[in-house]
Amino acid sequence: MGGNIRIGKETEQKWECLETILKDMGSVAIAFSGGVDSAFLAKAAQKALGDRVVAVTAQSCSFPGRELEEARAFCEKEGIRQIVFPSRELDAEGFRSNPPDRCYLCKKAFLTDIQEIARGLGIAYVAEGSNVDDEGDYRPGMRAVAELGVESPLRAAGLTKQEIRLLSKRMGLPTWEKPSYACLSSRFPYGEEITPKKLSMVEKAEELLHTMGFAQVRVRIHGLSARIEVLPEEFCKLVEEENRKRVAEGLRSYGFLYVSMDLDGYRMGSMNDMLQKDTAGKYCG
Repeated sequence: MGGNIRIGKETEQKWECLETILKDMGSVAIAFSGGVDSAFLAKAAQKALGDRVVAVTAQSCSFPGRELEEARAFCEKEGIRQIVFPSRELDAEGFRSNPPDRCYLCKKAFLTDIQEIARGLGIAYVAEGSNVDDEGDYRPGMRAVAELGVESPLRAAGLTKQEIRLLSKRMGLPTWEKPSYACLSSRFPYGEEITPKKLSMVEKAEELLHTMGFAQVRVRIHGLSARIEVLPEEFCKLVEEENRKRVAEGLRSYGFLYVSMDLDGYRMGSMNDMLQKDTAGKYCG
């Protein structure tokens, strides 16, 4: 596959920069979810550092079982050492109340755990997979990255999401065309309590839609109401009589009282719509 993929000169230079950054680290623990970015970073780190790389994955109720199994399968196939540890983000102070900086609270707890694991293994650095496209969105988790001194090699190399997908395809990684994903807690409006029961409801609802063949899905939870986001080109599929009934009955069996479709379709970070921007263009509660 790799020989047929055309990579531009600028992207090649970024790839070479990434290789240099990773080699200079000497050893690294990757915060690994199995998504496009962290999978690419883990494989790039393996190429640069060999067995001095470990992928560290959190097992939590905010991380669907399907995603965890895919992360495990990726590491096994690529020969990357992986450590899975139990994450306790629901125990982090303030997390359950779901404030606008929820991702900061979660990421700080998660990355602190990875740093402890890395120290125990004698690994010099911890790295995470954000890219330059992430700089334009509301991502309070990046504050935790900065505070803890965690490395962001993909951003440092100037790589965009599209470039990461292209380079992943050249490397033959199955994640190159994987849909974007965010933890299940992002399905809750800010201020609505996050509970294991409601996280399970969302996970089951999204899994049903995935098994029905929908490419990109979010089920946003508002109390006991579900707001389904799918790609606009799949609207007709969702409202076909058989599918409509299957989805409505399925979601009600999981605990939802009302089931609706968002006419704007899938869009990343739609829960941030409720936040206001200040005069500098930054989000605030």
